[in-house]
Amino acid sequence: MDYLQHIHSMVFDIDRVVPLFFSVLIAIVVGMITGPWRNNANPFWWECLDIFFGNAGDKLNNPKRKPGDLMFRGLIFTVVVLLFMLLVGNGLQGVINAYPYLNSFVVAMGLTAGAVWFAVLRLYFAMTRQNTTKGAYMSISRSSRVNLNTTDDYGITREGIIFCTISFDKGMVAPALWYLIGGLPVMLVYSSLSFMAWRFGRWGNGRGFAAVPCALERLMGYVPSLFTGALYTAAAAVAPTVSIKGAFVSWWRSAGKTPYEQYGTSLCAVAWPLNVVVGGAIVDIDGRKITREWIGPKDASAKTEAGHLKRVIVMNVVAHLIFVLAFLSTYIYAGRIGF
Repeated sequence: MDYLQHIHSMVFDIDRVVPLFFSVLIAIVVGMITGPWRNNANPFWWECLDIFFGNAGDKLNNPKRKPGDLMFRGLIFTVVVLLFMLLVGNGLQGVINAYPYLNSFVVAMGLTAGAVWFAVLRLYFAMTRQNTTKGAYMSISRSSRVNLNTTDDYGITREGIIFCTISFDKGMVAPALWYLIGGLPVMLVYSSLSFMAWRFGRWGNGRGFAAVPCALERLMGYVPSLFTGALYTAAAAVAPTVSIKGAFVSWWRSAGKTPYEQYGTSLCAVAWPLNVVVGGAIVDIDGRKITREWIGPKDASAKTEAGHLKRVIVMNVVAHLIFVLAFLSTYIYAGRIGF
């Protein structure tokens, strides 16, 4: 037992579990109260990086340039963003060392949960005509970088399902795991890479400029994506109105068939239990046409309805609860809490 606890302590710092727990609570509560900041339900750090570097990246990512030139520009851009966030992380770590109670608030800025539920619920009410609150569609469009004006109600619902699903992976599980492993600076490094993949990756179609950050994000995000899929599978066993059988079938039916850049693991783990098909071609908010694969059971329909939004929110909430219980159990296993 002592040997296992020693191995466990080598994976991540157990003292970061409690601050992370409060960070998750902050991300949930504040997000549900305030909603998406600037109509963006992604992590706060993504929006900050978009403000500082988004326009510069768009200018450097000139489609008229050769792929090799764009890749070199993307490399330089990635280095600058990572150095910037490392400096920010080291500076914030110094502040946290002086004022430890700020730790959870700073970490919560790299997570998202409540704002996602707020945005998807608002979309659900708008789709069912229960509420016509201004910005119901804008939040999903800006957060997912998809132009919803170019699709029908089925397409809008699919994008709500997709965004709710992948935000748990890139906006909660992956940054939280990297915080446990390497602390705030490493978490901010991952947040920077996931931001660049979201902003310039275009679902794997942003070749050239986005090649370097997307490759690095895959290195850091692949294992967390598998963990996210496992959490969704566990959630399907608990959440109502979803198929438990579909949750397990999705792993061997979709293994190696869906691209990582299109969030295949997470989307498969949700599409099969819900018995829906998601994905398909879209137009992003910059007006570029993007090709995506269809993900889901062969006998399912892509004509998703507003009710699917409610079901994916329930599944997402349950997955969050399981995730919290999972990392709290490591705190108990380490002997910090006795029963």
